[in-house]
Amino acid sequence: MSMLGDLLLLLGGAFMFLGALGMVRMPDVYTRLQAGTKAVTLGSMALLAGVTVHHPDWWPKLLLIALFVLLTSPVSSSTIARAALRIGIRPWTRADAGSGPTEDK
Repeated sequence: MSMLGDLLLLLGGAFMFLGALGMVRMPDVYTRLQAGTKAVTLGSMALLAGVTVHHPDWWPKLLLIALFVLLTSPVSSSTIARAALRIGIRPWTRADAGSGPTEDK
């Protein structure tokens, strides 16, 4: 069981790292939100599952944390994306590959 918990913790850390890397590497706010939201949510769930395996008596608190993350992460990323669209930040296209920021002027 300890090995399963360690594997889940390692998997969660890897997804968190990949989410952070995606936040740095992606070209615009929309793709950065996608990378951050999906990878970090999955990483959080794996970390929480790993902690649950190591400390089974903590499961009620960890379940509440998981529910909170699962409910707030998509809502917050959707809200940020909607705000970016409303202030005029265009989504990145291949035509923008050689240009700078994608704001309307």
